[in-house]
Amino acid sequence: MNVGIDRLSFYAPSYFLDLHKLAAARGVDKDKYVLGLGQERMAVPPPDEDVVTMAASAALPIVEAGGAGDLDLLIFATETGVDQSKAAALFVHGLLELPSSCRAIEMKEACYGATAALQLACAWVAAHPERSALILGADIARYDLRSPGEPTQGAGAIAMRIAANPRILAIDPEHGVHAEDVMDFWRPNYREEALVDGQYSTRVYLASLVSAWERYRAASGRGLDAFRRPCFHLPFTRMAEKAQMRLHRAAGLPAPTPEDLQRILGDSLGYNRNTGNTYAASLYEGLVSLLDTCPEDLGGARVGLYSYGSGCMAEFFSGVVQPGYREALFAARHRAMFDARIELDYQQYEDIFHLALPKDGGEHAFAQYRTGSFRFAGLSQHKRIYEAL
Repeated sequence: MNVGIDRLSFYAPSYFLDLHKLAAARGVDKDKYVLGLGQERMAVPPPDEDVVTMAASAALPIVEAGGAGDLDLLIFATETGVDQSKAAALFVHGLLELPSSCRAIEMKEACYGATAALQLACAWVAAHPERSALILGADIARYDLRSPGEPTQGAGAIAMRIAANPRILAIDPEHGVHAEDVMDFWRPNYREEALVDGQYSTRVYLASLVSAWERYRAASGRGLDAFRRPCFHLPFTRMAEKAQMRLHRAAGLPAPTPEDLQRILGDSLGYNRNTGNTYAASLYEGLVSLLDTCPEDLGGARVGLYSYGSGCMAEFFSGVVQPGYREALFAARHRAMFDARIELDYQQYEDIFHLALPKDGGEHAFAQYRTGSFRFAGLSQHKRIYEAL
């Protein structure tokens, strides 16, 4: 029996900033962002959009398409949690009107959280093949204005239904894990913006990739030639090129040419290039992009997957794309979502950045912007209020 991803949906906010405008405002060459990082646009959530509304909007098409009667487990992976006690999953549980018999929990380990959730859900479904699980990954990547991390900001959410005999991707049982206590990226409870040692984080990401890959290779007996395509966690788009080149070196293979990299990676990078970093959603945003946009039929192909969470936790694993997978995608919906986005000017971006959530717990209502099917309406007596639209 195969277990894996039966449905896969992605959501990004309706607003974006073109990084050419950010480069102009910062007085830097646009190529530093567009070529150096590989980023073109940054998704910008409005004040009435948060990880709960994004995750619920990502999950809604899955619930509408298949119902929730067999859903036993909801796991929400995020590093942008909205409450120190209550799981963000329970807010989504209410918005989607899921069964009261469905467990709902939150999981955190930086950008790795959704992979931990996926592996846990696969084990649960393997033990209960008649049931399914819903995995959510949603984050808002936020750094200080004018910091090196600013152009990599972004926001977005993924939702995955995990089931037996999946229609999209059967997850292989083998994996390679690397865990190590480092301080390459962190966000203390008293800060809204994350802190990152960018060069160090890149080195840890790549070293962890090699370690996880070697353990995966030992467990599976597979080499790089076993994969039709790879997908990587993407703090910025060009990181995938660095990762693929490092894997070639670790495997003793010649360095890939720029043409090789485009052929191998290009289809998985398109969405991230236009949203920025989505943290827990990032790896699976790349998978959605690959499956939605690759002109080649990938049915039967094995895909390599590398998940990295600063701090650090890394895992290399794989899955086999199922024949007929395109019928289970939401590609047209994703295209329409990207086509309908609204561009901000620089001042609008900065104004939104400075809109802080009140901390006095009093009555506060947000103006209505363009969101998905749900919005964060405001606060009342320290309680968050959500609305379905």
